[in-house]
Amino acid sequence: MSKVLINKQQLELDEALIERFIDSLWMENGLSQHTLSAYRQDLMGLSKWTAAGNAETLESLQKNDLYRYMTLRVSQGTKSRSIARWLSTVRRFYQYLVREMILKDDPSALLESPKLGRALPTSLSETEVEDLLNSPNTDDSLGFRDRCMLELLYATGLRVSELVEMDLVSLSLSHGVVRVIGKGSKERLVPMGEEAIVWLQDYIKKIRPDILNGRQTNKLFVTKRGDGMTRQAFWYIIKKYAQIAGIRTKLSPHVLRHAFATHLLNHGADLRVVQMLLGHTDLSTTQIYTHIARQRLKSLHAEHHPRG
Repeated sequence: MSKVLINKQQLELDEALIERFIDSLWMENGLSQHTLSAYRQDLMGLSKWTAAGNAETLESLQKNDLYRYMTLRVSQGTKSRSIARWLSTVRRFYQYLVREMILKDDPSALLESPKLGRALPTSLSETEVEDLLNSPNTDDSLGFRDRCMLELLYATGLRVSELVEMDLVSLSLSHGVVRVIGKGSKERLVPMGEEAIVWLQDYIKKIRPDILNGRQTNKLFVTKRGDGMTRQAFWYIIKKYAQIAGIRTKLSPHVLRHAFATHLLNHGADLRVVQMLLGHTDLSTTQIYTHIARQRLKSLHAEHHPRG
């Protein structure tokens, strides 16, 4: 099999252009490093394909070139949802090039998105959430911290990234709210509930200083190294306690966020209130949880009604 030659000079020019685009996204929209990394990865894949002799530069690509690359990705087994994300990245990139007057026309403007089914998020029952929350050994400092993080996550519906990035000043225990900086640097206040407040009070007063052991950081949830928790580390923690709790459901990093929204709706919360608490810009994003709530009501009816 012959080795594909990559035009390294072309690749370097494309990479410099991509980084300018990434910088503009960060400055204008305040996107997370995780999101920016996904944009960069999508565009560098296209750049490598271009530099392998498929076109001169990213700037020279036409609609048919983008279709060819998209077809290649599909033939390699890339899922529709990933293709849709890539297409969103490409559109944003070429809109940037037109806005900066690097290009006159946007080659991605007429590209069609793949049709996607609306996947329902995986949630947990209230019993499963209780089992998960009770899994950490709270006699141990790190176990107490983990229980506190799980309690706060379920009480507020925060994204995992929002949870691990929280500082001490984000909390107002006296008012029972947490200040969250969400996607696009948008701020919202979310109530915590009495149970989470009790855990946080003990954690901040006794457990956090014990874990830090004299080290200093503003991060709320800390590690033995004296720095903040990462998304990856906390995701490992959730999987560990799910295994201890005997939860067989395939979990996502947002599992407690999904449970928070679903359980609120099951207990009669207004959809727009849930939208505000989750920090969703568009109500349609929140509406997906009504399908889960409806399924729950149907199963309860089937189980308990004499003619179910």
